[in-house]
Amino acid sequence: MTVPVGISRVVEPAGVLPQAAWRLDTTPALGPDEVRIRVERLNLDAASFRQLADKHGGDGAAVRAEVLEIIGTHGKMHNPVTGSGGMLIGVVDEVGPASPLAVKPGDRVATLVSLTLTPLVVTDGLAGWDGTGEQVPAQGHAILFGRSVVAVLPDDLPPELALAVYDVCGAPALTDRIVKAYVGAAQIAHDVTPVTVAVLGGAGKSGSLALAAARLAGARTVGVVVSDAERDALTETGLADRVAVADARDPVAVSTAVAAALGHPATVTVVCVDVPGCEHGAILSTANGGTVIFFSMATSFSAAALGAEGLAADVTMLIGNGYVPGHAAFAVDLVRRDPAVRAIFERRLAGH
Repeated sequence: MTVPVGISRVVEPAGVLPQAAWRLDTTPALGPDEVRIRVERLNLDAASFRQLADKHGGDGAAVRAEVLEIIGTHGKMHNPVTGSGGMLIGVVDEVGPASPLAVKPGDRVATLVSLTLTPLVVTDGLAGWDGTGEQVPAQGHAILFGRSVVAVLPDDLPPELALAVYDVCGAPALTDRIVKAYVGAAQIAHDVTPVTVAVLGGAGKSGSLALAAARLAGARTVGVVVSDAERDALTETGLADRVAVADARDPVAVSTAVAAALGHPATVTVVCVDVPGCEHGAILSTANGGTVIFFSMATSFSAAALGAEGLAADVTMLIGNGYVPGHAAFAVDLVRRDPAVRAIFERRLAGH
């Protein structure tokens, strides 16, 4: 029996799934359940790109060289420091006869699985990329498995915008699910106390979507940002009921800012900040019985677990794994419905 999870593509070490592999087989010939994509553009995840840019002091040529080295060595884009990769868009070249994916040759698609598990070959040396942004024009091919997730690009959004939305589409969908559960429980209990949501990194891509989803689900929201400029930008959008300025790496500062904005700790705290060290502030910002959702690839499991224990914090902690059924359509719908969310994405794509 063939297991459609890409085991046959693992070169080393034997016995692991592609995400955990050191190196993948990138041969273009397909297995029965596989799909080959002609690559047009990569989207490096925010934590990975920030780490590379910081390491090289903003030297785009050096960042480009390291990305090429990573892909060439591992047969996938798997940042060894952050453990993360990103996703891509391209055109379907060929579909294996046993593939369960609802795509056909010629479809322009976005892969909704991480580049850390996607066999990838780059053939153009990333010549069209200056190394200074997350979106990477590229030529080459990639392979999807039967258990992969893929979406045909919508006709009404520019592909660069769609790629940016799909890159973080798990955040609003899971936020919606968790907030609705709290709102529903409050209604059953006839509790009129509002459900509150704090989003750390509220002015970013995943943060803005999480704020929009939380509000639509019935929560009162606070967006936490790191600077006065981000505060002004987020306030102008109207996405958050309140906006607070604090460094998410400073536990006391961020928890004090959240409590001041809401009058108490948050029911749900969503971490969308792409730097390490935000675990304790998120836990301290969350009420007992509440939930912390970690969407940053810079999150440390040990820091979160031991920090919650040390604070005697009775909170549920979730790792946003990037997949919730219907997450892509949900995120795209938010961008279509809310001009403020779309504006944030367009500013990011323009480099502002």
